[in-house]
Amino acid sequence: MMEPKLIYHQDALNKSSFLVTGGAGFIGSNIVGYLLRNGAKKVRVLDNLSNGYWENIKEFNGLPEFEFQEGDIRDFSVCKAALADMDYVSHQAALGSVPRSIEDPITTNSVNIDGFLNVLVAAKESTCLKKMVYAASSSTYGDSNILPKVEGQEGQPLSPYAITKAVNEDYARVFSSVYGFHTIGLRYFNIFGPKQNPLNPYAAVIPLFCNAFLNDTSPVIFGDGNSSRDFTFVENAIQANMIALLSNASIKQHSVFNVACGEQISLNELVEALRNVSGKKIAAIYSEERLGDVKHSKASIDKIKMTLGYEPRVKFDVGISEVYKWYSLTR
Repeated sequence: MMEPKLIYHQDALNKSSFLVTGGAGFIGSNIVGYLLRNGAKKVRVLDNLSNGYWENIKEFNGLPEFEFQEGDIRDFSVCKAALADMDYVSHQAALGSVPRSIEDPITTNSVNIDGFLNVLVAAKESTCLKKMVYAASSSTYGDSNILPKVEGQEGQPLSPYAITKAVNEDYARVFSSVYGFHTIGLRYFNIFGPKQNPLNPYAAVIPLFCNAFLNDTSPVIFGDGNSSRDFTFVENAIQANMIALLSNASIKQHSVFNVACGEQISLNELVEALRNVSGKKIAAIYSEERLGDVKHSKASIDKIKMTLGYEPRVKFDVGISEVYKWYSLTR
């Protein structure tokens, strides 16, 4: 079982205000929950609810420390207003999904690049902001066959989504060198956990597979099932955000860090894990590989360990059990 109420900060949060863009989304709402549970002075969520869900944050509604601002990061005035009087910003708002970006690259570009730039400029111009951390992506490694994935050894992007996340890093690096505004990018590796919607048309593999098992249907694997991912429970992403925002580590330039467990789980192994967790002997259905999908992914987490003191606290086997239980209880 998971340890209850893991803590990733040292100083009290009751004097600090936090903006979480995309705070009604999967990762964002989990960050919001952590901040509110641990006494943050104020937590403001900016979300247009196009890819996030009120259901994810409704439990916080009415708390004096919680504020919801419905708005779109593609509007600079909205970003500027959301950042007013904030000490920290965790920028999670984005349009994920490789298949969606292939189907609609224009909207993906608009949200992930134009929206990101709006938040970045508004943060740079803020007179009170102490630090900005943003959601980067393992997709930035592209066609690189090097394993494990190490920061600084990127390949060519394989999808419009991957391009947008690489551009985010380029913008952040330029803002660091030109304006002296230093941000931290967290390259997420296949984050999963509670509040990740399995019914979204572009749902990720773990919620899709959990939902299939709960419905006693066969999950669909694209390819032969030997493709692998560094599946990372959301608790580890919360830890990475907190230590990146609040760490006293001296970071004098834009920095990116892998956020993962440093493990490699194949899709066939994922199905087997769900068989064990559920007690159901369900077999997968195999289909053709999808365009733009990375074959294998495994992160080196040496850099974030050495620089920020990150250590994944919830490994895959515990995480998959916890999330399957959560989906079964919230149906």
